[in-house]
Amino acid sequence: MRFIIVGCGRMGAGLARTLSLSGHAVTVVDRDRDVLAGLEPSFRGQGVLGSGFDRNALLRAGIRQADGLAAVTDSDEANLVLARLARHVFRVPRVVARLVDPRKSEIYHRLGVQIVAPISWAIRRFADLLAYSELDAVLSLGGGEVEIVEVGVPPMLVGHKVRAVTIPGEIRVVALSRRGKAFLPSSETVFEKDDSVHIAVLTTSVERLRAVLTPD
Repeated sequence: MRFIIVGCGRMGAGLARTLSLSGHAVTVVDRDRDVLAGLEPSFRGQGVLGSGFDRNALLRAGIRQADGLAAVTDSDEANLVLARLARHVFRVPRVVARLVDPRKSEIYHRLGVQIVAPISWAIRRFADLLAYSELDAVLSLGGGEVEIVEVGVPPMLVGHKVRAVTIPGEIRVVALSRRGKAFLPSSETVFEKDDSVHIAVLTTSVERLRAVLTPD
């Protein structure tokens, strides 16, 4: 797939490296020539010197053929404009914007822009790690309203069905791993010893999930 990353800070460079190593065609756009030149040798994509607001720079980056664009500059306002430009003018199928100030998340949602809010996610992860949480958050969706967590099935739930940990609209098992293989379970799938599960949960319902996994 072809991806464009606008902004070559730490997040942009790391994302470019990860996507490139996964075999995707990646182009990074940034106004700083030195920053582009500093991309790691493992990065196999290309850099385009210019602003994300520069139509010519975006065209040189191949935006008309892009499968996705990430706006990850240090400016929330710039990221929002870039995301809407990519989505509504160039019709890029998948567009994600970095959000530095989580207080602006509602604006992004109203405009239909998918966001990643690293600060909000980091705060929750710090809290979980300091509290020795048994839930390992592996993905944060939207503005952080939904998380995908991974957890080993506790002994008291072995022999019970997946529906035992389901709360409609709040908690849902999305994948189950057993003996090294993952699959999509039904509500009637029975948990076995040494299973691990990926669960989608509202961040407001994390405590309910803990209660379900550790019943009195």
